[in-house]
Amino acid sequence: MAGRSLLFIPGPTNVPDRILRAMHRPQEDHRSPDHPTLVRGIFEDLKPVFGTTVGRAFVFPSSGSGMWETALINTLAPGAKVLVVRKGQFSHLFADICTRLGYATEIIDVEWGAATPPDRIAAALEADRQHEIQAVCVVHNETATGVTSDIPAIRAAMDTARHPALLFVDGVSAIASLDFQLDAWGVDASITGSQKGFMMPAGLGILAMSPKALARVADSTQPRGYFDLRPMIAANDTGYFPYTPSIPLLHGLREALDMLREEGLPAVIARHARLAGGVRAAVGAWGLSLCAKDPARASNTVSAIMTPEGVNAADVIRVAYQRHQVSLGAGLARMAGKLFRIGHLGDLNEWMILGGLGAVELALRDVGVRVAPGSGVAAAQGFWEAHPRPAA
Repeated sequence: MAGRSLLFIPGPTNVPDRILRAMHRPQEDHRSPDHPTLVRGIFEDLKPVFGTTVGRAFVFPSSGSGMWETALINTLAPGAKVLVVRKGQFSHLFADICTRLGYATEIIDVEWGAATPPDRIAAALEADRQHEIQAVCVVHNETATGVTSDIPAIRAAMDTARHPALLFVDGVSAIASLDFQLDAWGVDASITGSQKGFMMPAGLGILAMSPKALARVADSTQPRGYFDLRPMIAANDTGYFPYTPSIPLLHGLREALDMLREEGLPAVIARHARLAGGVRAAVGAWGLSLCAKDPARASNTVSAIMTPEGVNAADVIRVAYQRHQVSLGAGLARMAGKLFRIGHLGDLNEWMILGGLGAVELALRDVGVRVAPGSGVAAAQGFWEAHPRPAA
């Protein structure tokens, strides 16, 4: 089929031509005297994206899941007790990896579509009078349900309980797209991957840690191998890695950081909020609803859209792909067949979104959902007309 297919999944996201060109280069010597210039610049420029001046960033050839493991095994004692809030597929996977690593995992189960409840975290920590819980693990932006949780409120609940546990935050679909402040919010470790807000192919796991978390790395007795931060720290301090890095991806990350700096992080965050508002206006015009229970907590990077009773969301996704050249995100686990997801993060503008919304309308009509042609597109246009871009 002629033309370019549209990618509206919540990751991998569209890769800008600038980043593609930056990665398209001959292989080079990762032990050369010039290599530290690239590496040190990346580490320094990752810090403001995570909202830290005192923390430290790490980059692994991995994914976000690998960074979960890295944060846990480098800071916690073997068999340590951890508290995990489970409210979607990715928070479920966070809990699962804690269990598989042998940690005593206490789970707070929350209805899918709801945000993390700070009061339940506070209650669990207050009940832990011996301070056995060593970490609280939460997902900032639950990609499976399109819900963003209030991390400052979670930290406030932990502080109110006067509990010393570390706060670990999955920021995979939030970092470089939504506001994130590791220092100001009291986050001890946050993770992401290259394929979301950084607008790159998958392949790099990125981790940022607070001084409090870093202080535990040297003394941790948890068995560690590839994800051991000690050799990483030693090598990174000299501008190198303890293994062969993915040099093309590092150059892509360098270009992504340049693009984020040029647009400005506040503008990046505002753009994602504006695009999300247009998508939500379209969903309302279609007569559909979001999975997010609280509109105030609806994600600005992905909208999880419930299909009407009797309509299999998998059919909407299949038809959108096969007939209309648009990739949509699927419902995961208990949400399979109940919702489809529109990812609106990374390298996107209004006109790209409008093309995706038009295709979704056709796919919905193809499977029998009565939506008026152009209704969602017009609603999005109306939202953006009422909320114009800030003057350059």
